[in-house]
Amino acid sequence: MTKNLNDLPLPTRKTTAPRQKKVLAALSPTVASPEVMLPEVALDQEAAPIAAVPAAEKKKDKPKAKKQKLVRDSFTMPEAEYEALAEMKKTCIKAGVAVKKSELLRVAVSLLRKMDVAQIEQALGTLTPVKAGRPSKQK
Repeated sequence: MTKNLNDLPLPTRKTTAPRQKKVLAALSPTVASPEVMLPEVALDQEAAPIAAVPAAEKKKDKPKAKKQKLVRDSFTMPEAEYEALAEMKKTCIKAGVAVKKSELLRVAVSLLRKMDVAQIEQALGTLTPVKAGRPSKQK
């Protein structure tokens, strides 16, 4: 004869809170026990004074550099120029200079800042025009 699962008694969980309290009470030392009492210090001994450093001096020691906010952007460039960027990266790595493409672009921006408008205009004239926006998906 099979028993119905609904007829079986539910398992009960015995609470162990009183037992746990007894064990913790036995393990924890009382306040009057010698292990907990603080050592006595002779009053005639003088402790070394604690050197207090003013808050103003602490700030002078560690000047925090303000973290620059990073910006993500996307841009379009001809494939040949993108490959040239990759070649520059490989050349730097072969020379022992670890560099990322974004760092190469940042170097280019810093060099552009040193140029005057006429030089930038002349450099822009040598570029082939590129259609702005994302390239269309080819099927």
